[in-house]
Amino acid sequence: MSGLSAVAADEVRRLPGALAGDVLAVLKTAADPFDRALQPAHVTASAVVLSADSARVLLVRHRKLQLWLHPGGHVEPGDTSLQAAALREAVEETGVEALTVVGGPADVHRHPAPCQPPGAADHLDVRFVLTADGDAVPVVSEESTDVRWFACDALPADAVPDLAALVELGRGRLRAVLAT
Repeated sequence: MSGLSAVAADEVRRLPGALAGDVLAVLKTAADPFDRALQPAHVTASAVVLSADSARVLLVRHRKLQLWLHPGGHVEPGDTSLQAAALREAVEETGVEALTVVGGPADVHRHPAPCQPPGAADHLDVRFVLTADGDAVPVVSEESTDVRWFACDALPADAVPDLAALVELGRGRLRAVLAT
């Protein structure tokens, strides 16, 4: 297992569920578990970005998918961990640099990889929770057509199907951390 794969395995081991096991299996067996061409799935990283008061969420309108979603994407050679990849992707896709990580990975989500033809491969997406100043001004990247803050209780209708559940997971994580 390469250095990054070993670090990623340590991050994912803390998560419950079968999908965490799927990620661990890919990390242990694939020569490059982050390779976009890997079948049947490759590992990616993403983040739900909440305002510090957990009232708003920062979303990107994905250029290719034409849906609102949380920032994330492929792990790159310079990334030192899945958390670092999620943080880098969030900064690149939102333009907001002052982001704070809330705990370790929140969950794993499996979905069709938009970087592949339909049905070709899946993303095993390890998702993190980040916070930002709710007044931070986002900047549209090449990968999106819009980036903006939404009230957590008023998400856009044209969002990825599991967005509301992810936002609630993130809000719960943030509340738990603030309560300690």
